[in-house]
This record gives sequence, structure tokens and C-alpha cells, in this order.
Amino acid sequence: MLSKVLIANRGEIALRILRACRELGINVVAVHSTADRDLKHVRLADESVCIGPPPSNQSYLNIPAVISAAELTDAVAIHPGYGFLSENADFAEQVEKSGFIFIGPRPDTIRLMGDKVSAIAAMKKAGVPCVPGSDGSLSDDMENNFQIAHRLGYPVIIKASGGGGGRGMRVVHSEASLHNAISLTRSEAAAAFGNDQIYMEKYLENPRHIEFQILADSHGNAIYLGERDCSMQRRHQKVIEEAPAPGITKTLRQKIGERCAQACSEIGYRGAGTFEFLYENGEFYFIEMNTRLQVEHPVTEQVTGIDIVREQLRIASGEKLSYQQKDIHIQGHAIECRINAEDPETFLPSPGSISLYHAPGGPGVRVDTHIYTGYQVPPYYDSMIGKLIAYSDTRDSAMARMRTALDEMIIDGIKTNIRLHQSLLTDANFLAGGTNIHYLEKKLGMS
Repeated sequence: MLSKVLIANRGEIALRILRACRELGINVVAVHSTADRDLKHVRLADESVCIGPPPSNQSYLNIPAVISAAELTDAVAIHPGYGFLSENADFAEQVEKSGFIFIGPRPDTIRLMGDKVSAIAAMKKAGVPCVPGSDGSLSDDMENNFQIAHRLGYPVIIKASGGGGGRGMRVVHSEASLHNAISLTRSEAAAAFGNDQIYMEKYLENPRHIEFQILADSHGNAIYLGERDCSMQRRHQKVIEEAPAPGITKTLRQKIGERCAQACSEIGYRGAGTFEFLYENGEFYFIEMNTRLQVEHPVTEQVTGIDIVREQLRIASGEKLSYQQKDIHIQGHAIECRINAEDPETFLPSPGSISLYHAPGGPGVRVDTHIYTGYQVPPYYDSMIGKLIAYSDTRDSAMARMRTALDEMIIDGIKTNIRLHQSLLTDANFLAGGTNIHYLEKKLGMS
């Protein structure tokens, strides 16, 4: 087992990783910016190193500073968490070249799946269903591009090969606007991602967002841990997630899950990962793979009983998976609400001092957060300050527990989106299950 792990992240996920390390007897190094010296995991870590001022590009995204901290403290491995450098192939490569273990996939795998065109090609080869599209990058031959759009049928969507998280995409409803959309997306892709490759897909108008969690070791073993429904989104950012996804049969779960696991074996995947799909009219369509731990991993942990972070650490130490596919059973239902420091109506960030914090409790309630009474929420980072998870034997019961937990939760001194979650947890359509990715924005009057 790894003797010492450096956590190259902050907030709730850094604390989550620290807890998993503690259970395995692994010493922990925390790195932090000057704004984060009072984070809970920094206080609890065996060692801590300040790696720069508050701006991310001078601290958490500063690759030399992170690697220097690992050298200074004699860490043997680096866990990137999610966000920041977690899907940066150059970072993973430099970690390994510096003699450390990167707790995640190999650099070449991150590159393969980070480029959407190459990822789609790899998934098609592995038999994973994909959205009908251009089968590769679009050229400058507009006549050919018009033919592709005609074959797919409008609306279509133009996407940047290096994009992600809702960035670098443009929906096109008619032939008249196709040329301009391609030119604009290509220019934006070059500026934002340093890669002007773009591709075209059929635009699915009312899909759900469903993703499959996988684990794979370096010995060729890969398993899937069921699916999550992440359709409740605002501006492509997930707000509520749940597992399992309402309406997905055991047969369909097995069919898609097996293809995901097989794809991992074929590309030599290592660690935890997530296959993201759009689901419409009973069909799954692959859109991308996240080569890291997901924010919403707790709902999968609740319904499978598997500690995903613990497995990441074991895999990185060279061990085989603790489980085979026959050991995986989906039991009960879990839902997660992302708690953000933001105005629930304008969604503007709300940094500041937390004057009072009270965590909800009771059977089946889990809170993943780094905040405490007196904690100062900084203005420099993502507004998510925690995750509230409710688990029970049925979806209705899990929803009831979540409503109670939201009512119990107290965060004073700053604004939070708790009120938005309370509204959604009484929304008849959401309670019925199966709302699509546009539902929340329509409910909020954004579209």
C-alpha cells in the first residue's frame, strides 16, 4: 500500500480523500493556497505545504509547485481529486516522470479520452453506442459539411474536440446558419482549448444525462458500478444526481455497463472513470468519458456499498480490484444535492464567513463538506461548499429523507442554494422521475 499521498486539491474532495487514506493507514500531505490555510483537511493532514497565492493558476494549477511539494515531503503518490489538474495529461505525465504515482489513468489514456473525436472513435471500436455524427473532425469543405448535416437532419450541434463541461458547442437549427456556426466554434475552440478541431453530431432535443461508473485495475480487470441520472442541470452544470437512474431496467444496465467495462479493457484504462451518455427514446448515446473521480460518486457508493476512493488508492498501489462484476448489486436509492455558496435566485457567488453551521443527520443521511462555523468561504474558487446525500430502500423514501435533511441544514452568514433544492424536492415532475436535461432551465425561465 502507498505510504504517503499528496492531495492536489482543496475543499470537500480533499477531505474525502484524506478520510480514505486514514482508513488505509496512508500518511497525507495537503497542499494549499494562502487563502486555504484554514481548510479542514489542511488542519488534519500529517504535513501541509503552501504552494502559492489564491489564484488557481498560481497555486492549484501550478504543476511545478505541486510536484515540488511532493519532492519536499517525500510523498510517493499524488491524488488530483476532480477539477484543477485531474484530467491534465501533461500533469499526469510530469508526475510519473518525476518518479511519483499518479492516482488516475495513464497520461496517454487521458489524452485519448480528452480529445472527443478520438474518444468517440475508440468507443465505436469497442461497441459503445454513440450519437450519430460526422465520424471524425469537420474539414474546411463546406459542401461536405452541408451533406453531413443533411444526412443527420437538423438540428445538429457543432462541438470542439477539446471542449467539455458545456463549453465549445453550438446548436444549429438550419442550413443557413451552419457555415457561421462552424467558423465561430472553430475559432473559439482554438482560443479556449488550443485545438481547433471540431465535429458535428445530431442534436438530441429532449435527452436525459445518464452516466456509468467504472473501476479498472492495471491487471486487465474492469467492472461497472451501475448508473447515475444527472439530468437536473443548469448551464451544463449538475445540480442534483441520483442512483440508480429512474426507469433504467436491469437488462439495459447490464448491456451498457458491460460495453463500458469492455471498452476500459480495450483501451487499457486504469482507475476510476465515468462514461457519460445522453439517453432518449430508450437509446443510449456516448458523449464523453471523465477520466477521474466524479463529484457525484457518493450516490454510487451508497447503492453499491463500495468505497470508490479507497479502490482508487488500492489500484494505484498495484493491487487487483477488490470486487468482480458478480459481486456488484444495486440496492436502494440515493440522491445528492450540491450545496453551493450562491444566491438561489441570481446564482451569483456568495463568499464570506459562515456564522453558524449545523449538519443534518438521521438514518441514511451523509454530508460531504469541509465547512464549519467560522469558516471563511473564499471568492477565488468554485462555489460548491458541500454535498448532501440521502439514501433509503426506495426512491420515494430517499426523497423524503432528503427533504427532511434540507430542512435541518443550517448555513448562516452566506447565501446558499438550499432553497432551490427544497423547491425541486417538491416538484411533481422531478418526483415522478425521468426529467430531461432542459427541465431545470425551463423551470427557472432560462429557456
